Amino acid sequence: MQQPLAYRMRPTTIEEVVGQQQLVGEGKIINRMVKAKMLSSMILYGPPGTGKTSIASAIAGSTKYAFRKLNAATDSKKDLQIVAEEAKMSGTVILLLDEIHRLDKVKQDFLLPLLESGQVVLIGATTENPYISINPAIRSRTQIFEVHPLSPDDIKTAVNRALSDKERGLGNVKVNLSDPALNFLSQSTNGDLRSALNGLELAVKSTSADRENVINISLPIIEECVQRKAITQDKDGDAHYDVISAFQKSIRGSDVDAALHYMGRLIEGGDLQSISRRLMVIAYEDIGMANLAACSRTVEAIEAANKLGFPEARIPLADTVIELCLSPKSNSGMTAIDAALSDIRSGLSGEIPNHLKDAHYSGAKKLGHGTTYKYPHDFPNDWIKQQYLPDKLAGTQYYKPKQTSRFERAYGERYQALRAAQTK
Repeated sequence: MQQPLAYRMRPTTIEEVVGQQQLVGEGKIINRMVKAKMLSSMILYGPPGTGKTSIASAIAGSTKYAFRKLNAATDSKKDLQIVAEEAKMSGTVILLLDEIHRLDKVKQDFLLPLLESGQVVLIGATTENPYISINPAIRSRTQIFEVHPLSPDDIKTAVNRALSDKERGLGNVKVNLSDPALNFLSQSTNGDLRSALNGLELAVKSTSADRENVINISLPIIEECVQRKAITQDKDGDAHYDVISAFQKSIRGSDVDAALHYMGRLIEGGDLQSISRRLMVIAYEDIGMANLAACSRTVEAIEAANKLGFPEARIPLADTVIELCLSPKSNSGMTAIDAALSDIRSGLSGEIPNHLKDAHYSGAKKLGHGTTYKYPHDFPNDWIKQQYLPDKLAGTQYYKPKQTSRFERAYGERYQALRAAQTK
């Protein structure tokens, strides 16, 4: 039986890894470990299909170390013992331990000395937050790296590679994948490369060739093979971004029903990634200081939605959209930081006042750094008048409070009172 395309296309070297360039790109931490052959045990956490197993197999392929794969939930201590014996006989073994958050104490106690000695380089893979779900004894002996859903461009790169690879991929078959089909495949799988390659392979194997022996894969075929509809797409892919734009503008305009409608389109397209990112942007850009608690609740809802997955994810997402629509609105935080950045980019920085400079090193006192700083907690109400902005920016006001909610009105009153006290 032939192995699935996603399995066959796993990278054999670190350079072949698609995505996760913040970890495996030139000069980045895992790339450096591989080049120096100074591997440390690590935990990779993130959604399914984002490359955790691929990174592990690429590390093994690049270093030429033996590579073994076990599952913390289903494999036994005896399976770990076999890996340990192999490490004693042949040297370092890289062990990919899937679902590491389900590692029990017996297996953990067996693993710990192997990690200490370096005989086994553990690469734990999990979809759970390791800071919450993994025992501190394991965490303290590993480096923790988060992996992210792949971008549509990453998916396209991997799909095109699979279509052209004659040894492991589909390169020996004449396949014509239409641009709309490729765009949809790269966006509808939400950064899950495994799903994209599985859908591609099913489409190719289940579609008859034409008279020229070419297998033509159209958008409807890909829709059927990944079981999602291109509701947010058009021929050029522009409609996807139009829906996202309409989604944000509907929340900004406080129209609950329109916002739910546009999110419904994104849900039907299976686009949890776009919904999650856009809701966090909306919360802090459009609601912000008017209701910071709603911003925090949005982050919690998105975390719940990503753990649940569809269809249940629609419930916390809908609750959040309704709250954001009906919440008071304010973009004062965004406009404040943009105003500060505008000054900085225009060259209006100025020298930091001496009393604010670091005084924790030998010679700082001779330079007058930090010597006249007044520690606010030593004064009544934990505040004392002193200048914080550089001289050329003294008195500049970036934050301009809005009056749309009692929360920001309260912050605004405090802000204005402090400014008045500072300038007296």
